[in-house]
Amino acid sequence: MQRMSRAVACVAIALSLSAGIAYAIEDGAGDPTAVKSEDGKWQDKNGNPTFKIGDDGKVDWYTYVGFIRYSANCLQCHGPDGLGSTYAPSLVDSLKHIDYTTFYATVAGGKQNVSAAQNLVMPAEGANKNVMCYIDAIYVYLRARADGAVGRGRPAKHDDKPEAYTKAENECMG
Repeated sequence: MQRMSRAVACVAIALSLSAGIAYAIEDGAGDPTAVKSEDGKWQDKNGNPTFKIGDDGKVDWYTYVGFIRYSANCLQCHGPDGLGSTYAPSLVDSLKHIDYTTFYATVAGGKQNVSAAQNLVMPAEGANKNVMCYIDAIYVYLRARADGAVGRGRPAKHDDKPEAYTKAENECMG
């Protein structure tokens, strides 16, 4: 009887863990609501970079510059506005299922998915300052797109560039 109880307990634990994993994967980055700002950089309740959009449609600086940097460095493969192409998947769809850590790791370290039917390769961008110095902004922009908070094209109105952003950019770019 004790052996049966342990087996049932193990199955219950495994099911609850797998349910949590399924939820985390389906939920992606979770609730994108901005709760805290440090020098114009917004964070969600878990401390992940997120967007802040005013009632008038004005976006925060990071969402705006994320669009600019995405367009300069990612659009060639992942298509306009993160919608994907015949060459690379939609990042708007991907960010509905992955979190910030996974996004960061994939961009920095690359990814290879090879099968008999396909050979998909995301190059490692970890040494590319034009990507990595702006990774949070790119993520914020794509997160806003995935959430449906920002439409296609360049955001029409945006917050001013924070001084802390300029300092961090100069330090990163060298």
